[in-house]
Amino acid sequence: MSSPTPTLDPHQATNWSPEFDEGPHRRAQIGYVLVANADLSEADFFAMRPAGVGVHFTRVPMPREVGVDSLARMERDLAGAAASLMPGRDDLDVISYSCTSGTFVIGEERVIAELRRLNARPRATTMLSACVAAFEALGARRIALGTAYTPELTAMEVEFLVSKGFEVVRAEGLSLTSDEEMNRVTPAWLTRFAREIDSPDADALFLSCGALRVLPVIEEIESALAKPVVFSNQANFWHCLRLAGIEDRIEGFGRLLREH
Repeated sequence: MSSPTPTLDPHQATNWSPEFDEGPHRRAQIGYVLVANADLSEADFFAMRPAGVGVHFTRVPMPREVGVDSLARMERDLAGAAASLMPGRDDLDVISYSCTSGTFVIGEERVIAELRRLNARPRATTMLSACVAAFEALGARRIALGTAYTPELTAMEVEFLVSKGFEVVRAEGLSLTSDEEMNRVTPAWLTRFAREIDSPDADALFLSCGALRVLPVIEEIESALAKPVVFSNQANFWHCLRLAGIEDRIEGFGRLLREH
């Protein structure tokens, strides 16, 4: 026979006094607004995450096809998505919109304004803002650019970089139109692509799009090119760490995280 279930008298509840510490993520809390079809960024960010740093995610609706119109439509949902990140807490330090192409289509300042519209406390940034900060940290002014995007979107990104004072010495895009396609490009092929599109005039190579599997081969590419490589997810995570006051130098993910 089973033992009887004990009953608890709510009028005689024990007054427990738990012991508290600073929690599992005492160093920083970082939130990311991902596109709905993203299937890579979480794994990349967790791979780079130092101990004591919390990494949290929400998503913004977007159709399957990656194009100017579909990227622009994300603007209307950015504020709500950002506000859904840990809304009942006060310890979120940084929030980032994790879409490179969406940033230059919607506009960097507009994206940041939307991220802050319903919650102005966390510092706000974008994946593309992070890449610009990465070039500046590396002292890179002349950029070789490889993207996952259509020619129209690649041209828009070149225009954005030029507006920020950079010289784009070469630009090539893969003309892919869905996150699923982008995710399936092999790291080995991306290594060959990087070597083909690099220019001796470039201070750094920029591989643009958080849906490409660059992170596992970024060190190999840097070694082959003998110059820094900036990748969307790598730069985004580095920038958020620095905005949150985390100065750890992290091995295995390129010169940016290792030295800056």
